Amino acid sequence: MDITALGEILIDYTPMPKSPAGMQVFEQNPGGAPANVLACAAKLGREAAFIGKIGCDMQGEFLRQTLVDAGIDDRGVVSDPNYFTTLAFVSLSPSGERSFAFARKPGADTQLRADELDGELLGQTAILHVGSLSLTDEPARTATLRAIETAKAAGAIISYDPNYRPLLWASEEAAIEQMRSILSSVDIIKISDEETALLTGEAAPEAAAKKLLGQGTPVVMVTLGAHGALVATREGIETVPGFKSEAVDTTGAGDSFWGGVLTCLSESGKRPDELTLEEAVRFARFGNAVAALCVRKRGAIPAMPAREDVLALLNG
Repeated sequence: MDITALGEILIDYTPMPKSPAGMQVFEQNPGGAPANVLACAAKLGREAAFIGKIGCDMQGEFLRQTLVDAGIDDRGVVSDPNYFTTLAFVSLSPSGERSFAFARKPGADTQLRADELDGELLGQTAILHVGSLSLTDEPARTATLRAIETAKAAGAIISYDPNYRPLLWASEEAAIEQMRSILSSVDIIKISDEETALLTGEAAPEAAAKKLLGQGTPVVMVTLGAHGALVATREGIETVPGFKSEAVDTTGAGDSFWGGVLTCLSESGKRPDELTLEEAVRFARFGNAVAALCVRKRGAIPAMPAREDVLALLNG
């Protein structure tokens, strides 16, 4: 398996124009950051698999079918009759920026157990990607740690996107403790410019990247919104400009960027500590192009672009 992701898969309910009766209408969109990353990589031609938990309900069935339709292996997805599939209600500002409200008390994604992990899949994947939302609650926290341990022991590259959502943590202090807890296992990381202080204590992207490099993470990328991404390796640090894009919905922006980066990493056949700064910058530029196309459409998984469109933007 090229890329396996573990974590949350859920429904994003995205606002639409109000009904004739003046009531708010929401569009059902499949989402969840790790699933979004995989959907992007699969659309770009990588072999992808998802590990997580959904409810035995109409939402869970919809999400499983979404994975299958996206070409993602769903053998690691557990359906549990005891918990409801996690839901997120998205609010969009006029500029397309998001805020969230979650139905996750608990949601099925938090209830994945270590004994439910597909050990064979974890032992065969080249890259394991995780976020931090599977670290918010037990038993998913222990399952995540076990998955990282199993995959790393088998030689997998560990990819990490903290993807901080304050409403899903008991406190900022708890978030900082758990989000930092797996850094020693991580080979390549993406953080946003809003997460730098949480992960490192350094607010400035360059200072945060240097600190993560110093702690042993070989490749660090900090997304800078419309300004692109900062890329850091042992050879140095460089900012990679983004592509101009009229944003309709930024829901999948960071995830599509990372799906593009992991696709490039997978295709390279290299480990992160073998990458030159030039190669990492090229990966980030590809990711920037993917993200610029993704935000032009609504939703996350449905908005992931095809490779030919990415290449057209890169070469245009």
